[in-house]
Amino acid sequence: MDYHTLAALRCNHPAWRLLAAGNAPMIAGFLYRTFIQPNVRTMSQQELTARLEDYIYLLRERLGEGGFPKPAANYLDDWAGNESGWLRKYYPPDSDEPHFDMTPATEKAIDWLAGLGQRPFVGTASRLITVFELLRQIATGTQADPKARIAELEKRKAQIDEEISRVRDGRLDLLDATEVKDRFQQMAATARSLLSDFREVEQNFRNLDRTVRERIAIWEGGKGTLLDNIFGERDAIADSDQGKSFRAFWDLLMSPSRQEELADLLETTFALAPVQELAPDRRLLRIHYDWLEAGEAAQRTVARLSERLRRYLDDQAWLENRRIMQIIHRVEQSALAVRNRQPERPLMSLDEPAPSVDLAMDRLLFSPPIKPRITERALLHGDEDVAIDALIEQVYVDKAELASRIRRALQTHPQVSLAGLLEVHPLEQGLAELVSYLELAAGDCKALIDDCHTQTVEWIGRDGNRRRATLPLVIFNR
Repeated sequence: MDYHTLAALRCNHPAWRLLAAGNAPMIAGFLYRTFIQPNVRTMSQQELTARLEDYIYLLRERLGEGGFPKPAANYLDDWAGNESGWLRKYYPPDSDEPHFDMTPATEKAIDWLAGLGQRPFVGTASRLITVFELLRQIATGTQADPKARIAELEKRKAQIDEEISRVRDGRLDLLDATEVKDRFQQMAATARSLLSDFREVEQNFRNLDRTVRERIAIWEGGKGTLLDNIFGERDAIADSDQGKSFRAFWDLLMSPSRQEELADLLETTFALAPVQELAPDRRLLRIHYDWLEAGEAAQRTVARLSERLRRYLDDQAWLENRRIMQIIHRVEQSALAVRNRQPERPLMSLDEPAPSVDLAMDRLLFSPPIKPRITERALLHGDEDVAIDALIEQVYVDKAELASRIRRALQTHPQVSLAGLLEVHPLEQGLAELVSYLELAAGDCKALIDDCHTQTVEWIGRDGNRRRATLPLVIFNR
């Protein structure tokens, strides 16, 4: 933080420009009241203009008609301009009405102003406990010695056992009102700061989106090189400390059990008498829904970036095809130009005007060389008795039942061989049932058929004789 750095921040950083603006109290008060206090991410121009008009009307009643002479729409355009940078004006997908959102720099400036006020209660114990807990997690999580890790776990186990013993004896260590207020204030501040972090993460992805559009607009090189650079920056953000932390936070927040647990904890905490004495903001009860909405906004920004890259690839493919057609037309024009004045010696020779391609599917199917001649005769009713036992005694194998047997066996074992399965469920339909098992194994991507090893299965046929078959080793996996 030297002089030159601070001088550059004073001239260029939107947060510093907001603090030094002549209408800073009006701007910061309105944005805090409209965006930060109700946890609103974005707002349409019509609604935001109406709210600013009402806000200016209230200020004019108190300060006089001479204050804030410009229309509300002009103020919004000024705040969203490059000279200010306090609001972001954009058009959402499938909408022709502009929307506004606060920039991360504006939120930082307003949070700093909010911290200047005198707090009725300043808690320090909860922050000290948080420092100890974070240091303990760092020291334990980076400990590579198993003995030291086990010793730490044994120590924590002894502490937990001691606490359980005290609870069983009726000695409960409850938090007093001061400790409850201390921890609640820290929780509320941390919960609100997470929304600011989401806005900053989304801004980083928007900056990447803007960089991609600028590069696509002026790029004249190869498509592969451009995509390597773009995806390299995208991976750099995703693999950075901020990206990994955001991904871990998002995975944790998307867990339904975590959401239910957080909602129950908030309800229980707000019901405590010391917390009610602080008159907390009831909107904190749905802070996890605000986190989800803010996280989805960041995810939608990434989706728009991917969609823009896809359109770029489609446009480049169309341009390349158009370039190929132009070259072909020029070749045809050159050929027509030399048709009537051919050169004396050939420029090049071709064996054939076009390559011959023989496709396998173009070959005709087999047809018999002799067409059979069928004599038309009237069918006569037969009186002879013909044995139809072979038609009636057909074997039907229920493959669904066989698959059900395999699934039931895999519920208790990670894998089971075909020989082991047949020991529990012997073959009832003989060789046809055995072939059905092999067909199920061939169609299962998790099953293994090892031709290098064999297995022998036995069964008793319908004639009472014992049959035996040797086949490759078949193993069904879960």
